[in-house]
Amino acid sequence: MANEDSAALAAVGPRLRALRHQRGTTLTQLADLTGISVSTLSRLESGSRRPTLELLLPLARAYQVALDELVDAPATGDPRVRPKPIVRHGVTYLPLTRRPGGVQAFKQIFPPDPSAGGRIPQAHEGYEWLYVLSGRIRLLLGDRDLTLAPGEVAEFDTRIPHLFYNPGPGTAEALSLFGPQGERLHVRARPASPDKQQ
Repeated sequence: MANEDSAALAAVGPRLRALRHQRGTTLTQLADLTGISVSTLSRLESGSRRPTLELLLPLARAYQVALDELVDAPATGDPRVRPKPIVRHGVTYLPLTRRPGGVQAFKQIFPPDPSAGGRIPQAHEGYEWLYVLSGRIRLLLGDRDLTLAPGEVAEFDTRIPHLFYNPGPGTAEALSLFGPQGERLHVRARPASPDKQQ
């Protein structure tokens, strides 16, 4: 049992490094998000620092994953995902997937925001799929201006400047699938400084 525990703890560092690389986050950016020093994060990833709950909790919050995933805890047998809401620019994101990296699924709840059309559309690497559950979603995609109703789907290359929001009058809900680049843009806790490289 002790050997199993030691092996599990030894695997935490490489798992943290892989997760950070999948998310495209630098040690400096992660230090800013978690309050953990760059040197401590580096030692955690290399295995020269033993992972503790005090260090793993802020990392799990920053990566938006369950603590069990950081330590590869044995499955409890409960396959249900218990989403914790993330609010960004007034939009509530409910993560519907638990595994880090790859395609992520989110339910989004958009309050009415008719003035959002004045924001500048953004472009980034990746691909996005959006399914409207209720209400209306206005999608500005390149030179196109579309209003999606319940049951309508849009999928697009996110390298095309895009913006979507709820023109009102009521709340709108949608399901979104996007990869790590899109996830960082849409649900990141705090924007990263472009000059911070690691």
